[in-house]
Amino acid sequence: MSEMIRKDKEITDVKLISEIIKNSHVCRLGLSKDNNPYIVPVSFGFNKDEIYFHTAKKGKKIDYINSNNKVCFEFECGVKAMPGTNSGCEWTFSFQSVIGYGKIYELKEKKQKAEGLMRIIEQYSDKKWEVNDKNLNLVRVWKIVIEKISGKQSKDKCET
Repeated sequence: MSEMIRKDKEITDVKLISEIIKNSHVCRLGLSKDNNPYIVPVSFGFNKDEIYFHTAKKGKKIDYINSNNKVCFEFECGVKAMPGTNSGCEWTFSFQSVIGYGKIYELKEKKQKAEGLMRIIEQYSDKKWEVNDKNLNLVRVWKIVIEKISGKQSKDKCET
């Protein structure tokens, strides 16, 4: 994989990369099957080197994952357009983003599935919720083991 061209925008601080992920609302997964790409947004949970998400019992995501468990993922936060003053070509964006690669594995044991769902719940709520057998039986839970990750941010974010 190629190196980041704009080193001045690169984020190397692991804590900042984790903060961007924690402040994101959506994880976008890039999947591939039979040489056809598929990008899908998912709710997620995050823990150091792992990302968790859930799916229905069957569907397109699962077909793609079963065909190829390699994944590219993306997070972003603080995105806003910054208009130029003299030309539309001067417009830019304020942003922080994270892109990474890994492999997806299904969590099949009850305890692992419950822990994965709890990670997802913790991403969106400070409240502790119970994950019961009914909840576990309705979904499939997946874990992405992160193999490579990098961050990038706009110049205005670098200065803060």
